[in-house]
Amino acid sequence: MQLSTELHLSDYLIAPDPGAARLTRAVAGHDETGAPVTINVVEERPLTIFLNRREIVTAMTIGDYPEYLALGFLRNQGMLSEDDQIIGVDYDDDIETVVVRTATETDYEDKLSRKTRTSGCAVGTVFGDMMEGLEGLTLPSTPVKTSWLYALSQKINRTPSLYLEAGAIHGTVLCEGDRPLVYMEDVGRHNAVDKVAGWMLDQGVSGADKILYTTGRLTSEMVIKTAQMGIPALVSRSGFTAWGVEIANEIGLTLIGRMRGQRFTCLAGEERLIRDVDPAHVTREDSKHRRKGADT
Repeated sequence: MQLSTELHLSDYLIAPDPGAARLTRAVAGHDETGAPVTINVVEERPLTIFLNRREIVTAMTIGDYPEYLALGFLRNQGMLSEDDQIIGVDYDDDIETVVVRTATETDYEDKLSRKTRTSGCAVGTVFGDMMEGLEGLTLPSTPVKTSWLYALSQKINRTPSLYLEAGAIHGTVLCEGDRPLVYMEDVGRHNAVDKVAGWMLDQGVSGADKILYTTGRLTSEMVIKTAQMGIPALVSRSGFTAWGVEIANEIGLTLIGRMRGQRFTCLAGEERLIRDVDPAHVTREDSKHRRKGADT
């Protein structure tokens, strides 16, 4: 399988913009020999999210797409349901605050009082029961072609990104077939996936025929968020946690990890994989674009 060497960023509805202002800062230091160096490092800034008049959380983020992050966070925490009518999403750059307004206010005091600290590298927080909302959930049995997986891996890893510019960041990509649609990055994988969820909610996009690609670990949090978005397949360059695999099998989510080059491992949803290409015929991964996640 000879994959195209050309990268068409026009395939993306939202692509990374590693040169965007405020996302990185040049910092001076010294290398192992003591020689002076200057490198770009990722910025972090607080973003406070309100739901109507209630302050919900302050998240550390790189600062892009704050409205999508707020919408996705509230949706994935179960604080916004499909029945809620969103009448406004207002971002104030000066005070780094997003206010999401709904037609009817709801009291989430009980949910806010029950917090679970997650394994996210930037310290994620899940409010209330982590399994809430998954009872009776059945994901669509959408088939996944292995040719799509190989093509997505090649395209995504060659896409100019903040990771390739400065590192210290995670990426999450919403895909359809072999086409990457929306590529979000952030210091925490939970922030990146929440931005994707927020975009889907804002645009009214269904997850039934989508694949979610992430550079982070396949933890219970990531599996739950993917399921809540209605996406039936989750793919990563990184590894798994046992609870993440257990939940994926229970809810019918196709879970594929350690996706790099010609190899991957499927620990849930094998029956939904269509192996339409011989891995031996897949182009080997270019070491220039190999992410750290390939070795974790």
